[in-house]
Amino acid sequence: MVYRYKASIPGNKIFMREYEVKGSSSLYSFHLYLQNDLGFAPDQIVMFRAIDKSGKVRREYGLFNLGDGSMDSVVLDKIYKEGFPVLEYVYDMFKERSLHLELLSTEEELARRAYPRLVAERGKNPDQFSDNYDDFEHMIEPSDTELIISDSDFVNEREEP
Repeated sequence: MVYRYKASIPGNKIFMREYEVKGSSSLYSFHLYLQNDLGFAPDQIVMFRAIDKSGKVRREYGLFNLGDGSMDSVVLDKIYKEGFPVLEYVYDMFKERSLHLELLSTEEELARRAYPRLVAERGKNPDQFSDNYDDFEHMIEPSDTELIISDSDFVNEREEP
């Protein structure tokens, strides 16, 4: 079984990723994939939280066993069978910053496809150590008539010097 998760940042409409992950994958292997894909530092404490349909945190899985199991001992199939449609990947424990991973669908595993894999993306990767998610590329639309030289000088490309 393959699970398709949509990753988003709570309160942000720009960032989105969709991942397909084998059900037999541990949370630790999913963490390593997310860490690599998003460019996060490997020396940070992280955890997953399993969230039920009512939005309440029911399980916490850390690098070490926090009482519900460690990330390397829990597989996605187990989380799915226990009825948790949402995971929260906490990548900054001290500032409580996380990715919301919502289960979109389950699919059959394809033999010639490598998993986990990124299947869709929007927005730039979040900065692991920044307080806010900023993606100014989507907010600034270049003008075809003005070229910004400095904060106070503008040159109109249609004018002759």
